Amino acid sequence: MLLMCIVLLLPAGMATVYAADNVNSKETLVLGTSADFPPYEFHKTIDGQDQIVGFDIEIAKAIAEKMGAELVIEDMGFDSLLPALQSGRVDLVISGMTPTEDRRQSIDFSDHYYKASQVILVRSEDSDKYQSMTDLEGETIGIQKGSIQEEIAQGINNAKLVSLDKMGDLVLQLETERVNAIIVEDTVAKGYLNNKIVIASASPAETDSAAAIGVAKGNTELLEVINATIAELKVDNGIEKMVEEASLLASGNQKDRNIFTIAYEFRHYYAKGIGYTLLLSALGVIFGFLIGLIITLMRMSAFRVFRWIGTAYVEVLRGTPMLVQLMIMHYGLALVFGLNLSPLQSGVITLSINSSAYLAEIFRAGIQGVDKGQMEAARSLGMKRSAALRHIILPQALKSVLPAIGNEFITIIKESSIISIIGMADIMYQANSIRNITYAGLSPYIIAAAIYFVLTFMLSKLLSLFERKLSASDKR
Repeated sequence: MLLMCIVLLLPAGMATVYAADNVNSKETLVLGTSADFPPYEFHKTIDGQDQIVGFDIEIAKAIAEKMGAELVIEDMGFDSLLPALQSGRVDLVISGMTPTEDRRQSIDFSDHYYKASQVILVRSEDSDKYQSMTDLEGETIGIQKGSIQEEIAQGINNAKLVSLDKMGDLVLQLETERVNAIIVEDTVAKGYLNNKIVIASASPAETDSAAAIGVAKGNTELLEVINATIAELKVDNGIEKMVEEASLLASGNQKDRNIFTIAYEFRHYYAKGIGYTLLLSALGVIFGFLIGLIITLMRMSAFRVFRWIGTAYVEVLRGTPMLVQLMIMHYGLALVFGLNLSPLQSGVITLSINSSAYLAEIFRAGIQGVDKGQMEAARSLGMKRSAALRHIILPQALKSVLPAIGNEFITIIKESSIISIIGMADIMYQANSIRNITYAGLSPYIIAAAIYFVLTFMLSKLLSLFERKLSASDKR
């Protein structure tokens, strides 16, 4: 609880990745979208700034203008959109989403604003191989997780399905021959066509899919505004014009870039990501250190209830994936308690409590490694147990476990990349954005890997230097 209070009171400037924190002048309309779906929504560098654009975004801007509200865009994985809407983190979701009956059980939908057909993307050398849908039977097929294409693929006999969040990941799977085909909307497919990726002759029987805007159950007031806006935009083919403009904008993303030009052109993206990664890691280690120390003392307490709580804390956090902890922190608290944390706050809390469980065991091993005679000698000199622990035992224990603490810091730097899935603009988030801008499959990730290596290598060298200075007094 102490950690949550501290993080909730973090200065607003530290939470700038949560877009709603930046808009205080008037009412905000928070849009949830998965910005890797050109021309619906995608990243684009405009005037040197990364922006999320697309005809879905233009529709959202029209809705916000009609409401007299400021539009705030939250970029997240496609399968995170419904939980975000249900938990109140966003007001509406626009991401080329088809209003299926299953989805209608969870959220309400607007009128349809666009219809598209489904096509099959394949490698150019396989263009003659897939002439009909029966040719896809038994094949490995890529689809976006939680999409209408996933339902279509499930109806193909003996097909092996690979479900991923991002279209860019699916295209990379196709290029590296991990899947043999991708089911996708024709409008989206156009953005990924090149000399390696083509549209096959085969096409699903469910050729048409209508896109609609999702809102929380019972939000009829917002739904009326959305439907009125869609009706106005359809006059004189307004939405079709938006689609054409977005398609032209998306086609401009295709350029020949090598890894060095990507690194230089998008250096500001990576620099921003490094800043947030280091911030996340530093706060995670600081709070993790403090909580871990408290948990260690509880585990070594003379009171059984404290020992039980400390042990349960360590075992639960070490025995559950960090991803699950992050989902509970970011969406679970909002659904159950109405507590909407920003990505930064959720990330810091998750990293802190996860790290504290491992640090607690490191501290416990360090304290137990100090000779028991040290405590006995201190007590015989009249020192209280707490004073002896603070002035004699802990300094020796921390000195002995410093390498392990350093390793935990390095681990947190790498594991912080998982926070990108909730919209935290760290290194991995920026790498995904760059890939969506450039359509480069692997280069942005190689650059990100090199950055992580440099950060961890430099940190390990600094820790080694610090250890040598501390051990200088041990030399005889």
